[in-house]
Amino acid sequence: MKQLTVISGKGGTGKTILTACFAVLAGNKVLVDCDVDAADLHLLLQPEVRERHEFSSGAKAVRDPKRCTGCGKCLEVCRAGAVTESFDIDEIGCEGCGFCVRVCPVEALSMKSGPNGEWYVSNTSYGPLVHARLGIAEENSGKLVSLVRRRAREVAHETRADYVIADGPPGIGCPVIAAITDADLVLGVAEPSLSGIHDLKRVAGIAARFGISMCCVINKYDLNRENSAALASWCYRHGIKVVGLIPFDEMVTKALVAGKPVLKYGTTGAGEAISKVWQAVEQRLKSNKE
Repeated sequence: MKQLTVISGKGGTGKTILTACFAVLAGNKVLVDCDVDAADLHLLLQPEVRERHEFSSGAKAVRDPKRCTGCGKCLEVCRAGAVTESFDIDEIGCEGCGFCVRVCPVEALSMKSGPNGEWYVSNTSYGPLVHARLGIAEENSGKLVSLVRRRAREVAHETRADYVIADGPPGIGCPVIAAITDADLVLGVAEPSLSGIHDLKRVAGIAARFGISMCCVINKYDLNRENSAALASWCYRHGIKVVGLIPFDEMVTKALVAGKPVLKYGTTGAGEAISKVWQAVEQRLKSNKE
């Protein structure tokens, strides 16, 4: 079993579009959406949920109004602005540090844990999908990413899948680290803008720091061929293989509006390029030593 994680240094580069197409192209695989803060792979794969579980991590402050004397110490120490002038606790604003609980002289405050989100195991037309939804303003998304990836590996072992293909979160933070841990290969998706080049360099640094093999695809490369050439040159100098160039294609937007993977919408220039990208990625996965 080989594990691939599709990542980028920023959102909106086309990670989910590629992952959905890989779902169509790959053989025996398990899919996992690691972008738990803003999951959207399910919008293209139309899953049927077969397992639903609560996710709980961390705790938040709760005030007992019967005990509270209104001394204001909690308001003084809260750096998150979660304590109101009437000493109520704003559940969304609370970051769960517990400082207010420690300073309360009458023990009117306590830490209470509860569900932070949900995670699911679903069936799709393309294979099993493990995905999740983190609650509004909830923390610990890295822990939820680790959970869904672990469950995806378990499903892969149960079904004897050849691949686990993960749609990773954007950026370079804790969720990204959780999404690429133990991956056999990382595919970085970049766009030919100055910010796109900058952000791919950052995410390449994360992969290198953890010793994970990385390749790159440039999406909408023809919107700025000069930047695309500069990005490809940088990748070459740093030992990162560019496995494909995907052209800008208006049909991609139409496929998204229809809620379908690009390859299931019709013949498109972008779809043909993505098919070649998967061939190159699959070859790299197969060439990695067990």
